[in-house]
Amino acid sequence: MTAASTPKGERRRHALVEAAAQLLVEGGFDAIRHRAVAERAGLPLASTTYYFDSLDELITAAVMHRGETEFARAWAQLEQTPQNAGFDTLVEIVLDLLLGDEPESGDAEAVLLRYERLVGTGRRPYLKPLMGSDAVKLRELLAAVFTKCGFPSDADLIEQVIALVDGAVLNAIIEIHADPRARARQMLRAALLK
Repeated sequence: MTAASTPKGERRRHALVEAAAQLLVEGGFDAIRHRAVAERAGLPLASTTYYFDSLDELITAAVMHRGETEFARAWAQLEQTPQNAGFDTLVEIVLDLLLGDEPESGDAEAVLLRYERLVGTGRRPYLKPLMGSDAVKLRELLAAVFTKCGFPSDADLIEQVIALVDGAVLNAIIEIHADPRARARQMLRAALLK
């Protein structure tokens, strides 16, 4: 039995992962440092290297935790959505999935950090398998959203929606537009109503 497999070890490891995930959301990959994670978790600095072989392993655990949290929240939101909820609900849930549904997610800074995280993942080869798995889950979830809201979809439409929202958000960020979510909503509504 390893230290991490004891109840105390599991609690400590989980606290470190949660702390790293919070730092990831707040400041991106650069915010995840051994000292910052340990301080956020309220644990000794040595605990980060005791429970994780490397910073890459800790980052991977944080990204995985964040993804699991976001997908669980999204499926719960979809569960609460009435059948055939309609176009407006479809648009808002799609935006929640792609931009985040937390209170601060409409904030331009929060959206920017989310996209920095996504782009930064591409520079970390050790995260590619995890991101590939999350991409499949995202597409399954988006297809379920379309179905639940009463609209047909296929793989091509899902890809177009993702590309449209990503492009609208990135353009809004580049233009220092005050509300990337509003820009993405406007573009998505226009495209889906055609």
